[in-house]
Amino acid sequence: MKIKTLTINAIVAALYVVVTLVVAPFGFTNIQFRLSEMFNHLIVFDKKYFFGIVVGVLIANFFSPLGWYDLVFGVGQSAISLLIVILLSKYVKNVKIRMVLTTLVFSATMFIIAWELALVASLPFFYTWLTLAISECIVLAVGAPIMYYINKRIDFKKIIN
Repeated sequence: MKIKTLTINAIVAALYVVVTLVVAPFGFTNIQFRLSEMFNHLIVFDKKYFFGIVVGVLIANFFSPLGWYDLVFGVGQSAISLLIVILLSKYVKNVKIRMVLTTLVFSATMFIIAWELALVASLPFFYTWLTLAISECIVLAVGAPIMYYINKRIDFKKIIN
């Protein structure tokens, strides 16, 4: 991995952690408005952002009240979702459609976090999945145009390469 790519991923991870901790009370419950999730859209522009996002989730989840469970389930959910989006991106070239797919994939895979919360906090699985999916969908739907327009200004693909 090039130094530039490593540095950009470190910045992404740091931004993910900072934004997560700013809204921490709303980032670790069954209704998660974790604004940092909008960084998941970076994967649409280049798969090299994978490590920055995953490391950001890992570090942010060290601060989770759910302990090691959030390290396993949270990081796992993010990695699986990012890999699905990377796979789908091979077949979908339109950036806006990729962002919609990112939103849908991450929202659907929130069942992993619902499973975690059912195990750890005894929350009802399907209701928790619903609330998590809705909150994830809202954050990513709001974040998509923001990331799209930031990309117009700074070109995420060019930055990481």
